[in-house]
Amino acid sequence: MKAAIIGYGKMGREIERILHERGHEAALVIDTENAAELDAEHLRGIDVALEFTTPATAYRNIRTCIECGVAVVSGTTGWTDRLPELQALCHERGGALFYASNYCLGVNLMFRLNRCLAEMMNRVGGYDVRIGEVHHTQKKDAPSGTAITLAEGIVENLDAKRGWVNYAPGIAHAANRVERSEETPADCVEIRSVREGEVPGVHTVTYESADDVLEIRHTIRNRRTLAAGAVTAAEFLCGKRGVFGMDDLLQQSK
Repeated sequence: MKAAIIGYGKMGREIERILHERGHEAALVIDTENAAELDAEHLRGIDVALEFTTPATAYRNIRTCIECGVAVVSGTTGWTDRLPELQALCHERGGALFYASNYCLGVNLMFRLNRCLAEMMNRVGGYDVRIGEVHHTQKKDAPSGTAITLAEGIVENLDAKRGWVNYAPGIAHAANRVERSEETPADCVEIRSVREGEVPGVHTVTYESADDVLEIRHTIRNRRTLAAGAVTAAEFLCGKRGVFGMDDLLQQSK
């Protein structure tokens, strides 16, 4: 597999290592210094691009790949209000797009548990729910894409919730921000965002009643698990057409 890496930060370098370990070729590396080289000429012969950049650049990067006929795997978060546009373009052009907010297998199992638990809570009552997420200080978006996916899973399955807000002290660019936790509407899931040190990612879903607390939590120990999942998604996507996500990959893996 001849791959292009778009975004050569810590994640991009880990992806490169895993590509080489699995016998693939990182034939093109695009970063800020050579961003203009993301074009049809340089993408010629590339089987799949792995895009992990920033919210400000992801849309254009992915669109360019689709327009150049290159399958693309993306994990950039913080921009996905425009994802439906690219999904439509992918179908229109007969391309291939794989998007996930998190490529860790354990996180995606948590997504499934989260949806099931939210649905079960409709039959119990007496609990309120919140989400906590902790990431490294270099993370460009808040809340994390993983936290948003968890919140959306709750909203879709728990009748008492209609949306989500973000309580993110000290994070000025947070989306749907509330200044104080007390401002969270009763029909919204509160996501609490913290940025500290070099934490790769901790996500917690907490249900609390007057009498007890129930939590599901996932902790990422290093970026390798994310990079390995992204390369697995690229291997899955090669030769396919259409729009895919981690549920498609997990179902194939049965």
